[in-house]
Amino acid sequence: MERVHRAFGNRRATSRYRVLVVLNSLAEAQILLPLADILARERHGRVMILQVVRIPDEQPLSRTAPRVSRHREALERFLCEGGYGSPRTRTIVRPAQKVWSAIWETVTQERVHLLLLVWPSSAMPDTVIDHLHDAGLETPPCDVVVVRVNSEFIVQGGWATVQKILLPVRGGPHSGMALRVAYALARARDAAVTLLHEVGIAAGHNEQLVFESFARTLRSLRGFVRTISTHGNVAEAIVQHGNQHQMVVMGASAKPVGGFSWGGSILQAVADRLTSNLVVVKAATGPEQRAVTAVSSERIMHDHPIAVVVDRWFAENTFRSDEFSDLERLVELKKREGVRISLGLPALNEEATVGNVIATIKTALMDEVPLLDEMVLIDSGSQDRTCEIALRLGIPVYAAHEILPQYGAYRGKGEALWKSLYVLNGDIIAWIDTDIRNIHPRFVYGILGPLLRDPRIQYVKGFYHRPLQQGERLEAGAGGRVTELTARPLLNLFFPELSGLIQPLAGEYAGRRQALEQLPFFTGYGVEFGLLVDILERFGLAAIAQVDLLERIHRNQPLPSLSKMSFAILQVAMRRLEQRHKIRIIEEINESLNQIRYRPGYFYLEPIEILEHERPPMVTLPEYRARREQKTVADAKEVR
Repeated sequence: MERVHRAFGNRRATSRYRVLVVLNSLAEAQILLPLADILARERHGRVMILQVVRIPDEQPLSRTAPRVSRHREALERFLCEGGYGSPRTRTIVRPAQKVWSAIWETVTQERVHLLLLVWPSSAMPDTVIDHLHDAGLETPPCDVVVVRVNSEFIVQGGWATVQKILLPVRGGPHSGMALRVAYALARARDAAVTLLHEVGIAAGHNEQLVFESFARTLRSLRGFVRTISTHGNVAEAIVQHGNQHQMVVMGASAKPVGGFSWGGSILQAVADRLTSNLVVVKAATGPEQRAVTAVSSERIMHDHPIAVVVDRWFAENTFRSDEFSDLERLVELKKREGVRISLGLPALNEEATVGNVIATIKTALMDEVPLLDEMVLIDSGSQDRTCEIALRLGIPVYAAHEILPQYGAYRGKGEALWKSLYVLNGDIIAWIDTDIRNIHPRFVYGILGPLLRDPRIQYVKGFYHRPLQQGERLEAGAGGRVTELTARPLLNLFFPELSGLIQPLAGEYAGRRQALEQLPFFTGYGVEFGLLVDILERFGLAAIAQVDLLERIHRNQPLPSLSKMSFAILQVAMRRLEQRHKIRIIEEINESLNQIRYRPGYFYLEPIEILEHERPPMVTLPEYRARREQKTVADAKEVR
């Protein structure tokens, strides 16, 4: 038994075992997902599903974002309706001109351990891949399993009908993996395994030793019932005995023949004549080669023009809020991850809208569906009835200047956001502005959805159409003046990886506490810009996502206020450029903005001091660490 467990290996024991399933149709899902679940359970791992959206060579990837979003939504719905929505399953939809390139990029980026595919054949005409002639299969960076089934497999009951498995053992480099797959399948289906062994001069001394080692190991194992020895034509023996079993599990050839990059002469002969079902396995290359493959793939990505990188990010990490409108599904994902979710509401004199914002979100996402665990208002010194309204609606209210008073207080939204990390309890933190006039639950569930669905994503920004209020008239699409005239030009110039963000200054965003607590916060208008740049620097572009929240109507700021915002954002950009390039751009940043004031008959300059203070990462504060430790202890007691 010890040797069998050794055959299963302990590769990458420090990371969670990942099985990647590539599929394009219901038939592929019915074939691959049950086997993926079996193999993932053996290692207490998880299943990832990749769907590749093929696009024409000449089409930019960013144009496929709506199509990718619809595919992602359809795939999620299909998995739920088909009963495949396992807690260990997550989905990836990737646009690509070449399917194999998308597969290997995903394998590298997700650090996949096992790749699972359907063998293209006449019985399966709509497979996501149409050939096995790919250079990546010669020395794959992960284990590979390819399944070929006959036309009656699904109709007759699929994997539930597998009661007899044939395992040919010849001593090749993939024999151990073939044993592992056959053993896992036999245990899951209570099936019997028959060993097929070649004897005689052709087999060779090494093959004989390998078989004897297998035989000694397997004699005491339940499920391995007999051994068949064969002389002469191995392929003929596999076909003959394999057709008396429901499944044949065998390793690919170590030396491909005739350009057939997946198999060799024996496998090709078996595939041509076998009427039973076939699972072919190929183990990954050695650890050193695997590391070289991963590094070279990452280097290729970084050597691409930045436009290609941003294009791909835009296509893959742009979501629609409609994708997450199934709130019960979101609650299931929340329970699966075992996380608490908090919503922070930064506010300053918002009595006209704050009540409707709170009532709408509280009713939909706390009372009717338990998506949010808490909602808290962080007030920056309101002089109107903002705090009174929130308290009347049952929402806790904190004055920003009273939180961590030993560290002083600054005016500004960023200050309220930073201090909210101290009082909010969730593992996922969401923030939305309180001046939204067309508030809808999607403003919250939209920015939470990607975080609950994809563990890679650390930070999610909302985006939307922003009409501009012109008297009694709304001018569609004219809002976001600071975004288009300051923020996006700065990102394109100096941080081009972030140039795909549609609304980098949007007030609706969410992130994982473990990421947010590691970031400094600017105290004023530059907080959103700073958070984006810092997330990019610390976690990479793939950790950021954006969600279409449709339309946002709010109180538009006058031009002098927008000028202040731009001035603050420029300060933040300069500081981050100095940190990135380790240079001093200017000796001292000017903290005073001269605004032009007009009066009847004359005009003058009014200097206004605007300085973006930088708060340290919250996790560096001893008070915060002590509070989090107390929370961990309290949660543990509650579980008991």
